[in-house]
Amino acid sequence: MNYDDVITLGISFGLGMLVGMQRETTNNKMAGVRTFTLITILGTLTGFLSIEFKNPYLLPVLALAITSLLVMANVVKLKQTPGENMGQTTEVAALIMFAVGAYLVVGNQIIGVMIGGLLAILLYVKEHLHGFIEKLKDKDLSAIMTFVGITLVILPILPDETYGPLDVLNPKNIWLMVSLIVGISVFGYFVYKWLGKKAGLISNGILGGLISSTATTVSFARKTKGKNAGVKLAAFVILVAVTVSLIRVLIEIAVIVPHKIGEIILPFMALFVFMSLLCVAMFYFINKETKNEELPEPKNPAQFKSALIFGVIYSVILLVVAFTEKEFGNQGLYIASIIGGLANKDAITLSLSRMIGGGVDAALGWRLIMTAVISNLAFKVIIAIASGSKKLTRWILIVMSLSIAFGLLLIWLWPASWYF
Repeated sequence: MNYDDVITLGISFGLGMLVGMQRETTNNKMAGVRTFTLITILGTLTGFLSIEFKNPYLLPVLALAITSLLVMANVVKLKQTPGENMGQTTEVAALIMFAVGAYLVVGNQIIGVMIGGLLAILLYVKEHLHGFIEKLKDKDLSAIMTFVGITLVILPILPDETYGPLDVLNPKNIWLMVSLIVGISVFGYFVYKWLGKKAGLISNGILGGLISSTATTVSFARKTKGKNAGVKLAAFVILVAVTVSLIRVLIEIAVIVPHKIGEIILPFMALFVFMSLLCVAMFYFINKETKNEELPEPKNPAQFKSALIFGVIYSVILLVVAFTEKEFGNQGLYIASIIGGLANKDAITLSLSRMIGGGVDAALGWRLIMTAVISNLAFKVIIAIASGSKKLTRWILIVMSLSIAFGLLLIWLWPASWYF
């Protein structure tokens, strides 16, 4: 006896019941748990029969038969209740589950299980999804469509070859990095949309770090210009945003060189913990200030112009890093990291991560990225001086100086043997 076939039948039965139970809870009169289970099992049996008799036409014939039954059921229902709004969700779901049942036999079972599970989830979150879509503004739809265009339209057609001086400019790889950064920012943006504008101090800082720690620093620094009130609150939100941006750095490294993340993550987590403790200490100082600052409405993070600018910055940093490595060796890379951290932390992180993937020692690589992070922390102080009040500058200077000092100690003293 072939127990693989029994297992396949059991999976089909379970998926049919899963989707059927969801439909049953909606008081759907077209098909419930029994009907969906039977339709899915029928698809599986049809798959077995088509293989047994070597007849591929059994699947489309029975699919047409089920479609005819669903159409007839809708006609009867419409005659009984004229004028009722006839949705097609259940009917389409039934056809998908028939196909899933068959695909479990003739295709990849993992894919079949994933489709069945995702269908059940999609049906379950229908009301929440409609509510979310109704709240979307033109700017939100623009962010989604631009991100789709960047990742699914432009990226596939770009050539996967290196061009230009030093042979480091690969259009597909450059645009892939653009897609990654835009994707992270879009995710943070829609988390903000979900939580709402008044998310609380800590949430404001976290969301600011996900979307853009630099934009958050500029925005909250400007709020303190010429004011004494709310300075500690602004400094706290900026510190939280900068701290959370370290997680963003680790995500970028993990995407580019996942096999090296064990050799890189610990020093960055040490800096993250240290800065988190600074956040806790600062929260103690502002605990008596009850005013709740509102995170400003962020701009569309998927603007095509911004994506192009990031692509240009990333390309320039690739050239600078390659040139300094060739002409000045490792010492030149530290200079490039400092400049890159001031210009764009994401771009220099991605560039140095690709170098680690290309063979640069991970111990040197994470120190270069840490140098860029430290340079970016110094840049936040410059922003506070240029955009904020003197009192804010003092607070930012204190917390950033401590963070910079701790980061430099990590670069200098971190043991080579400490990694996962």
